[in-house]
Amino acid sequence: MEDWVVLDQAVAADGKELLLRQRGGAFEIRCNGFELMANRAHQSEQMLARLGCSGLRRRAAPRVLIGGLGMGYSLRAALDALPARARVVVAELFPQVMAWNQGVLGALAGHPLRDPRVTVATVNVVARLEGETFDAILLDVDNGPEAVMLPGNARLYTVRGIRRLAEALAPHGRLGFWSADDSPRFEAALADAGLRWWRRRVPARGVAGDPLHTLYFGTLRRAV
Repeated sequence: MEDWVVLDQAVAADGKELLLRQRGGAFEIRCNGFELMANRAHQSEQMLARLGCSGLRRRAAPRVLIGGLGMGYSLRAALDALPARARVVVAELFPQVMAWNQGVLGALAGHPLRDPRVTVATVNVVARLEGETFDAILLDVDNGPEAVMLPGNARLYTVRGIRRLAEALAPHGRLGFWSADDSPRFEAALADAGLRWWRRRVPARGVAGDPLHTLYFGTLRRAV
């Protein structure tokens, strides 16, 4: 078997290391030694976007915020589900991840960054909420509420953080969260934040026998 080859790496302000490596046709993005994203298992990331954007094709010019670019699979699925006048903002904390998707990773998801509907901001997702509203906000920035990779993201899974995200939703808008596993603590936070929430368990690669990932969705109990 071939050895992994490190293609590039980046270091966050808090010292956490992000690494891109390749073995044959397999690519991995790792954070401090833990797998964050791989191209061999992206079905659940695509489903996050498809379900999160469900129904938005019927709107004239929906706006979607995606937290975390990864390898572009969520972004590609969102673009495929949205109309021509949609606008998609991607909040990606690491500039290097954007560069990887413009380069060696771009072809994996069909070069979604080339779509004119897309804008990428190299900021935390919360920084993109000020003064804006979105028809869908979809977060895939960690391995889930119980496996936060960057400490600054922990607030996103709290009652206060969920409410802040919900405040940026347009009427009848939808929140979506990707998680490697179920999280009863997070489910309680969704309810305490005033959301009507549900979960969907999805095979990692869409193949029988795969490990199941958990997608959480929420809407405000009443439109704002």
